[in-house]
Amino acid sequence: MKHTILIVEDDAAFGVMLQTWLRKNDYDVVLATQYAQAKKELTTKKIDLILTDLRLPDGDGILLMAWVREQLKSRVPFIVMTGYAEVQTAVSAMKLGAFDYLKKPINPSLLEEKITAALETGQEEEELFRPKKVMVKGNSEAIKRLYKHVELVAPTKFSVLILGESGTGKEYIAEMIHECSPRRDNPFIAVDCGSLSKELAPSELFGHLKGSFTSAIADKKGVFEQAKGGTVFLDEVGNLPYEVQMQLLRSLQEQKVRPVGSAVDINVDVRIVAATNENIEKAIEQGKFRQDLYHRINEFTLQVPPLRERIDDLEEFVSFFVAQANEELGKEIKGVSPKAIAQMKKMPWNGNLRELRNVIRRCVLFAEGDYIEAEDLPVYSETVEKPAVSNEDYALRPGNEREQIEAALAKARGNKTVAAKLLQIDRKTLYNKMHQLGLDL
Repeated sequence: MKHTILIVEDDAAFGVMLQTWLRKNDYDVVLATQYAQAKKELTTKKIDLILTDLRLPDGDGILLMAWVREQLKSRVPFIVMTGYAEVQTAVSAMKLGAFDYLKKPINPSLLEEKITAALETGQEEEELFRPKKVMVKGNSEAIKRLYKHVELVAPTKFSVLILGESGTGKEYIAEMIHECSPRRDNPFIAVDCGSLSKELAPSELFGHLKGSFTSAIADKKGVFEQAKGGTVFLDEVGNLPYEVQMQLLRSLQEQKVRPVGSAVDINVDVRIVAATNENIEKAIEQGKFRQDLYHRINEFTLQVPPLRERIDDLEEFVSFFVAQANEELGKEIKGVSPKAIAQMKKMPWNGNLRELRNVIRRCVLFAEGDYIEAEDLPVYSETVEKPAVSNEDYALRPGNEREQIEAALAKARGNKTVAAKLLQIDRKTLYNKMHQLGLDL
């Protein structure tokens, strides 16, 4: 079966030349000249590989990759092409998940080599990172209470607000609610509210009509239309721009959306599940979040416990992540030594399950024996993990975000995990904002 490659290239002549060469090499090829057009193709066709220019008239290749990962939940491989031979750009693209990076002019033999390698690993990546319907749950009392509440609320029509620290698995709980509800056979669409600017949000959430703004080259369905009959998961809803909150509130109250450029409302039928690691009530007091929207999305609250409060589940998750890392990295680590487990139970795990998974992956990669030993584990510095200043001193507020982020990074000595905590946003949102502001990643 032929593989389908999407070329995203605003230089029409170069794009057609590349399209012709790939077709001669027995690939199906789709050509898009703009960011918005590429997104439309990705929502209507099965794409096996994306070759994207870094610079596009209405976006860029890295933003497209972030959208594919967050909105489509796809690990389709990206190869980023650019005429800008900047090492830092290459590093940024790779750090954010690109399979590889090529500088123009493209060497055909090198391109073919990289396409072959990307397609060989693409299917494995897709399977590994596709949201799982079944995952390790744990048996601690804290998590059993949470699952009992999920079972109670899932069959209802209640809007659910999931609270919890970054990395605790809030999206997994949201998917569990969807899978246990009557809406399970309809779409589950996650939206990263932290990546939505006040200009971008209306189009992403509610859609737009062709010609409604400069880069609107075709009609687009928003998230609420795409999720018809299903569930919309508003991740990190506390980061939603204040200007967009009123539009969202109207849509939730009336179950209608109005695409940008349209004079007609569209009826929608979706369930809202939202999540945040912020103190929404405090944000309301500070005038950063609408109280009426809070009550609309908070008909039922679930609190996801941090890993330190369910430490009895740690060994179960360790075994799961070791098996996952073995499959991903082609290793055969048998497990973790008792001494290493004892040490892990004393660690702070400020990044929760996400941090645990990353630590295990790194240990599996570098382990030389059959088991991960205590000396393989990272050494935590209390002075770095617990900044001397309070988060409130650096909490990200509307205004000059560049200066606020730079100040937090300076205080954290470049540690982005710590900087994100100072800013009271998650690491994923910090990376998106840094990229949007042109800050070095």
